[in-house]
This record gives sequence, structure tokens and C-alpha cells, in this order.
Amino acid sequence: MTTWITICDTCNRKEPDTPELTEQKNPLTDGERLAALVEAEAADAPLRTRRVSCLMSCSQGCNVAIQAPGKLSYTLGRFEPSPEAAKAIVAYARLHAESASGQVPFRQWPEAVKGHFITRQPPLPGAQ
Repeated sequence: MTTWITICDTCNRKEPDTPELTEQKNPLTDGERLAALVEAEAADAPLRTRRVSCLMSCSQGCNVAIQAPGKLSYTLGRFEPSPEAAKAIVAYARLHAESASGQVPFRQWPEAVKGHFITRQPPLPGAQ
């Protein structure tokens, strides 16, 4: 069973008309920056990554979802697009992958994901 890290690539932690965004030529969104960091961090991991345009939690961006068939899924947000955040997201996804149900005991959570959980979704019925 593959664990996926789904990264919203349209997230921006600042308003689009902020001078630091409008002065840049073709600026990357915060979501694109976080996605690149997560992809690099997960390159050698037994995980898959994908980018999507909007996880519909814009006020809590940057957002990611940790998902696997037949397991609990989680949406996490309020991340800075930083190497530390990417490392913690991938570390948590590894723990999720190792868990039979997708539930990871709190004491095992990387410190940098604590306080970032937004939702937990049960697996779809019959999804294995």
C-alpha cells in the first residue's frame, strides 16, 4: 500500500497583492516552494508525492494531505515553505506508511508537525 503526500501548490501565506509577491517576476507560490522541498525530501523514501491545485483550506495554507488506501487520512496546514517543515512532513508520512491503520501515536510525531493537523478522515468503506 502506497502512502501519498498530496501538496497544495496554490497556497500562499501572504495576500497576492503584497509588494514582495507583486514585485517578483513569475513568483512561485508558497505551495510550489513547499512542494519542491517535500518532493526532494521524499525522493529516497517509500512514499509518493503529487501536487494539486487547492485543498480548499486557503486560510490555513500551506497545506498537505497524507493518504493511503484503507487508512486514516490527514490534512495538515499552517506550514512555512521551509526545509524543516518538509523534513517533518516526510517523517510523519513515513510513520503513517508504517502504521497498519494510518494512526501514529502522538509521542512519535515529529515536533514540527504538532499543531498543524486540520482534519482526519476515516478510510472509505471497503477500501483496502
